[in-house]
Amino acid sequence: MSGPTAANLVASVRAVLPSLTPSARAIARLILDDPAMVARSTITELSVVSGTSQATIVRTARALGFSGYSELRLALAAASARGEPDRLVPGDLAPGDPLADVIAKVTRAESDALADTAAQLAPEMLGAVVQALTDARRVNVLGVGASGLVAADMAQKLMRIGLAGHAFTDVHLALTAAALAQPGDVWVAVSCTGETADVVEPVRTAGEAGATTVAITNNPRSSLAGLADHVLVSAGRETAFRPGALASRISQLLIVDCIFVGVAQGTFAISDAALKATKGALDRYGGRRIRS
Repeated sequence: MSGPTAANLVASVRAVLPSLTPSARAIARLILDDPAMVARSTITELSVVSGTSQATIVRTARALGFSGYSELRLALAAASARGEPDRLVPGDLAPGDPLADVIAKVTRAESDALADTAAQLAPEMLGAVVQALTDARRVNVLGVGASGLVAADMAQKLMRIGLAGHAFTDVHLALTAAALAQPGDVWVAVSCTGETADVVEPVRTAGEAGATTVAITNNPRSSLAGLADHVLVSAGRETAFRPGALASRISQLLIVDCIFVGVAQGTFAISDAALKATKGALDRYGGRRIRS
């Protein structure tokens, strides 16, 4: 990861949090919980507050994509000027929250997830994935649990514009298909943690068979990200009522929608005809049901 800015600082810190050492994670959590304090603190002061060494603070800043602690402080100060620190922790849902607060907090969390994802979704990275899918012989999408719902959504969208593909949510079927993958195939894997074995192993197998692999994950330092040819990072803050996969689902869907639109643009003649044909078939079916 490189070049975090005030705009994507929140997402960058959250993305690498699972892969940090315990001491580095303590510093990262301070950045999320009290960014203004970190921005004001010298490295000596932060060392005392965090109970970690100055060397650990420098290593953590570099792990977050900065050249050192001074650059991290500047980014935090810029984020503060933009109002970013006010939304680092938007407020966890509590068992006794009234439904009005539930609506506000869930809306805020999902809005932040979308904004954080957009901030780190570089057009050139997205463009490489769009091009791979545009040129693909076949596209397979893989995910389990909540990520499986995202995989099914992506496969359905691509089918509507005439791309041959399939969504896999079962590891045995996925491994079977991955073993038969060929150059020209594209495998898109969706995993919040990037460490789910049911997703990682089929991607490893497909890559070894010559397929192009794409990861959509919250963790750019995960095993899945390390295997993939292309990595798109989603965002979403886990809470007691919103485990990681659910918290990141809305941002994964944003990435899927961006990929879909990009592919549809790049294959407009084919995709436009396919959309009209599929819409016509569904409209005719719906009309018959109403008349009957």
